Amino acid sequence: MFKLADAHTHIFPQKIVEKATKNIGAFYDIPMDEMGSSEALLEKGKEAGIQKFLVCSVATKASQVEAINDFIIGECQKYPEFLGFASLNPDYTEVEKEIDRVMGAGLRGIKFHPDFQLCNIDDEKLFPTYAILEERGIPALFHMGDNRYTYSAPERLRRVVERFPKMVCIAAHFGGYRVWDAAYEALKDKENIYFDTSSSLAFISREKAAELIHHYGAKRFMFGTDFPMWTPTEELERFMAIPLTDGEREQIAYRTFEELFQVTW
Repeated sequence: MFKLADAHTHIFPQKIVEKATKNIGAFYDIPMDEMGSSEALLEKGKEAGIQKFLVCSVATKASQVEAINDFIIGECQKYPEFLGFASLNPDYTEVEKEIDRVMGAGLRGIKFHPDFQLCNIDDEKLFPTYAILEERGIPALFHMGDNRYTYSAPERLRRVVERFPKMVCIAAHFGGYRVWDAAYEALKDKENIYFDTSSSLAFISREKAAELIHHYGAKRFMFGTDFPMWTPTEELERFMAIPLTDGEREQIAYRTFEELFQVTW
């Protein structure tokens, strides 16, 4: 069995974990079988053989940014299996100072969730933040797609990467949750965009997943569960059912993760 990294997970402080998990389930109308705690992630992830986890959370208000980032920093220091992404809210004003702080504390990138933060990916007020990320080579992970909203529409990310062509972007959910064909049309020729498999394999066929992976290239893909949205063992079973070569499967399971975040284990 190959090594395995989970490139898309969410964790929450113990005092809000139950409420936060239920809110996510309600937002997507998906039953949540697990609580989004670090301990649950490690337990369920290791049942699936996952050894490394990219963890993040989302600041839906500017006032939450620093506290959320402190939590992610603390959990990454506590658990060596974790790599953390910070959160920035579009209305937060001390952007460069906070980027300096979180990256200095060992975090690896920034997570944006436009649908939760009610801000279009291509809103110009985010451009100064993107300029910093591009200049410093800091990856940005975007929740992508939803047929109910347009905040995270794939064409918006296309406009961003055309403006910031050297910014390293990770387009979650095969580039667009529930809008996978639109994502392919918008993003197929943008080589600075990586993808993850999270919150998609329950909805698209094995053949469709393979088709998209082959279109974009396995070197641009990472395995992701979107925990606690999905159980890691369940997502791994879906991933293993995709008709891929052994080399492609290993690339997505851990090699792209290692290469992008410069980490080995």
